[in-house]
Amino acid sequence: MKRNANDPEWGIETLAIHAGQEPDPHTGAVTVPVYQTSTYEQDAVGQDRGYEYSRTGNPTRDALETSIASLEGGDFGRAFASGMAAEDTILRLLNPGDHVVMGNDAYGGTFRLISKVLTRFNIEWTAVNLANPTEIEAAIRDNTRILWTETPSNPLLSVVDIEMLASVAHANNAWCVVDNTFATPYLQQPLSLGADFVVHSATKYLGGHSDVVGGFIAMNSAELDEKIGFLQNAIGAVPAPWDCYLLLRGIKTLPVRMDRHCENAEKIVDFLKTHEKVIEVLYPGLESHQTHKIAEKQMKKYGGMVSFTVKGGEKEARRIVSQTKVFTLAESLGAVESLIEVPAAMTHLSAEGSPLEVDDSLIRLSVGIETAEDLLNDLSQALGH
Repeated sequence: MKRNANDPEWGIETLAIHAGQEPDPHTGAVTVPVYQTSTYEQDAVGQDRGYEYSRTGNPTRDALETSIASLEGGDFGRAFASGMAAEDTILRLLNPGDHVVMGNDAYGGTFRLISKVLTRFNIEWTAVNLANPTEIEAAIRDNTRILWTETPSNPLLSVVDIEMLASVAHANNAWCVVDNTFATPYLQQPLSLGADFVVHSATKYLGGHSDVVGGFIAMNSAELDEKIGFLQNAIGAVPAPWDCYLLLRGIKTLPVRMDRHCENAEKIVDFLKTHEKVIEVLYPGLESHQTHKIAEKQMKKYGGMVSFTVKGGEKEARRIVSQTKVFTLAESLGAVESLIEVPAAMTHLSAEGSPLEVDDSLIRLSVGIETAEDLLNDLSQALGH
C-alpha cells in the first residue's frame, strides 16, 4: 500500500497515532473500523469500489500498511500474518542458484528458513560477521542477491553499519534487507540509510502486548512493492482485520513504550555488569560493546533487549531463568511485560551445530515497562550470590 503523498511532515510520535488512521469518513469514528469481511459488493462485473476480496485488500489492513510505512519513512508497506511470512516473501524474490549472505548471529527462525527450507530449492547461503566489511566482501559471489542483517541482532545484540552494508550490496547488484524488529522505527530507520527492504516481526514491539502475531515489509521502490504485492496476494499469508486493528492500537503507544523499555534496560545493564555471577553483558549502549560506535551513530537509543552470560554454564543459566517472579520464562520479546529465556535451548535451538550456534550460558532479557526496582530485585534474587 502506497503512503499518502500529501502526508504532513509530522514527528514519529504524531505519525504513530495519526498516519493512516484518519477518522472514518462515513461515521466520524476516531478509531479505524475493523472491516471483518471476506468479500465486497461490486457495482458491475469488474467494477469494484477499490476492494474485491480481503486476501487482496482490506481497509483495516490498508490503514496498518500506511501507518508502519510512514513510521519507517517508506513510500510502500505490506502487512503479513507473521514476521516469518514477511521474510519468506522477500526470499521468494530469489531464483534457484542465487546466494544469500547473512549475519553469523541471525535469528534462529531466519536461519532455519534459509538453511533448511530454501536450500531445497537450490538457494545458497553464507554466514559471516556483518560488522566486518572484509568478511562481507570475501563472502560475496557473482550469484549473491541479498545481504540480510538484523540490527541489533538476536540474541548477541551486534549492530551493523546499515549505510556500509547497503553500499556493498548495491555495488554488487544485491539487495540490502534489514530486520528492524529489535530497534523499531522509533530508534532507527534503515530505509534512510540505504536499505532496500525493512522487515519486522510486528508481533514484538510494534504490537507490544503479546496478543497478536504479524509481520511487515517497508520499501521505497514502486517496482519492489509491485513484486512484493503480487506475492502477498498470490501466497495469501496476510493478517486478519482484527489482527491489523490490534497492531494499530499497539503502534499508537510505541514511542512512549520504547522510551521506558530503553530506560529500564539501561538500569538493568548497570546492575548486571558488576554482578559477580555475570561473565559478560551484551548491550549496544555499553562503550565496551564491540559495535557501540555504530549504534551511537545510527540509533536514537539502544533498545530494550539485554543478553548476558553467566558462570556455571547451561545448568546455571537454566536455574536462573526458572527462579524469576516478575520476568516470565517465555519465548518472544518486545511486549510490556518482561521476558527471560535461554536462547540455546529455546529460540535458537535450530542453530545448534551450525556457525550460528549460541553459547548455552547466554540468557536473553526482553525488558518490559514495569517498575525498574521490581525488575532489579527480581534479577538479584534469581542470580543469588
